[in-house]
Amino acid sequence: MKAALRSGLAAVGLSATTAWGAPITFNTALPVHEGGWVLREQFVFMKASDDPTPARRDMEATGLVSVLGHGLTRDFALFGMLPWFDKRLDMRMGGQDLTRRKSGVGDLTVLGRYTAYQYDAPGRTLRIAPFLGVKAPTGDDGARDRLGRLPSPVQPGSGSWDVLGGAVLTWQTLDFEFDSQVSYKANREANRLGAGNVVALDASLQYRLWPRSLGAGVPAFLYGVLEANLVHAARDRVHGADDPNSGGTTLFLTPGLQYVTRKWIAEAGVQLPVIQHLHGAALGTDYVLTAGFRINF
Repeated sequence: MKAALRSGLAAVGLSATTAWGAPITFNTALPVHEGGWVLREQFVFMKASDDPTPARRDMEATGLVSVLGHGLTRDFALFGMLPWFDKRLDMRMGGQDLTRRKSGVGDLTVLGRYTAYQYDAPGRTLRIAPFLGVKAPTGDDGARDRLGRLPSPVQPGSGSWDVLGGAVLTWQTLDFEFDSQVSYKANREANRLGAGNVVALDASLQYRLWPRSLGAGVPAFLYGVLEANLVHAARDRVHGADDPNSGGTTLFLTPGLQYVTRKWIAEAGVQLPVIQHLHGAALGTDYVLTAGFRINF
């Protein structure tokens, strides 16, 4: 489940003065032009119900992730990302069905991305851009209901200052675009819980489906998208000891579509876990649905 929410929240893929295809679930190396702005709004719905225990946990998270990017220089862009989530956990305890639920604004992530390498040729470009960011504990991490303090997966915020970084590569031609990213997130302890660090390797192929041939005056394009996200989360630490029922490795595949115009993109995709090797009774992910738009201005 942590891997699924990681993928949704890591999608800061924003680029350019002119809209192009770009990954749905992670970043791109294409630039935001100096002085330009990019806004992305992304609806996310995640369901996790593969509970091997008698508790029969069933979790749903519905959210809206807002990302605003600004090109400070030709090569450096700054992004701010703020999610809002409504989280619900249904479970059975002591012979009773229980529901724990909370909605609210989550943690703010601020991230800088620098274009370190650029190769341009007629009809194609290659970019490599490292990035570094910090997640601030702006969301509520002490929410309670009639049963007491809510479990950490239901809290809107984590309570911890975390650091994330990595690098992304983009190879773009007139017919297709390929993106790949490696990233690492170091989570710090809060409320006697140290969430496991997360490492991820992502890849995305966007292929132009329509029009099949380029010509003068084409106003928009339809891209087919196929992405893969390999995510490994280390075990959480609770009161200084490893939680045996947390962490693991998940491979997601994401088919999707993008409708691309000169100034905006509409997109949708569904993340499906094709491999899940989770520790102990960690809750597996059923699917993650993502839909949204981006606007350059």
